[in-house]
Amino acid sequence: MSGQARRALIVRGGWDGHVPVETTELFLPGLAEAGFDVTVSDDLDVYADPELMAATDLVVQCWSMGTLTKEQSAGLVSAVHAGTGFAGWHGGVVGTFGLSLDYLRMVGGLFLFHPPDFLRYRVTLDPRQAGHPIVAGLTDFDVDTEQYWMLTDALSTVLASTTIMPPEGGHEGEPVDMPVVWTRRWGSGKIFFSAVGHRLADLEDPTVRTLTQRGLVWAAR
Repeated sequence: MSGQARRALIVRGGWDGHVPVETTELFLPGLAEAGFDVTVSDDLDVYADPELMAATDLVVQCWSMGTLTKEQSAGLVSAVHAGTGFAGWHGGVVGTFGLSLDYLRMVGGLFLFHPPDFLRYRVTLDPRQAGHPIVAGLTDFDVDTEQYWMLTDALSTVLASTTIMPPEGGHEGEPVDMPVVWTRRWGSGKIFFSAVGHRLADLEDPTVRTLTQRGLVWAAR
């Protein structure tokens, strides 16, 4: 590849149940093949380093059940607003930093609930987005994993969704259409998120791996 390589920063940690090391390692070869110099950090203080963040073209985050300081949150959010891409999956993006409201507005979703057991469910691609580079040429697919119910907003471009049948409670019997894969903008930065990725096997599924790898590269500056 000619020219200067783009820089990717993988930030991983938090709850070990989402295997942040193993899942992010899966995408290291693809990032290298796409021409990125990759740095890996297990310390959220990297977000508070303005020089590092300004020089980063892509942040891949897998950090579940964490807390950001005001300085860390401001550093990440402002870097993405200035053009740094941000990407990730599952609880490593929407199941963390729940007290950092600017962060949540940036990523566009917050995890609320999933059924207690793994479910086999269909992920349906939005035909209106069939030409999007993340999903082009892919078809609807099934996964056997956690099915996320999230709070989201209307500012994202939803590439894929699923239908959730709510458990007992105020909504029983009423199916809910829930986004699974989306992109969005935050200032000059691009954001990619996929809800699939509780375990390594989820991301090793060929379709999930393809769309996730594409999403990481798409989000980069």
